[in-house]
Amino acid sequence: MSSSRRAETPSGRLFSEDTEYWPSAKQGMVNFTVRDLDAMLAQLRAAGVEVDDRVEDHQYGRFGWGLDPEGNRFELWEPLPES
Repeated sequence: MSSSRRAETPSGRLFSEDTEYWPSAKQGMVNFTVRDLDAMLAQLRAAGVEVDDRVEDHQYGRFGWGLDPEGNRFELWEPLPES
């Protein structure tokens, strides 16, 4: 599957109800797949969106986070390039 096609494919993951991955008052978190995490984070900051300074690099890609206007945390995922 090409990287442009993969970016269009929705994904999801189930967590246990006692997860500490997001605040317990929330039921879940939306994950958006992006092609360029740094560019997306810069664009969000420029638009006044609250974005975490922390970016994590993992074996399956890079991750960043922010808050929507209602205070819901969202995740941005930049998959690793295909080899």
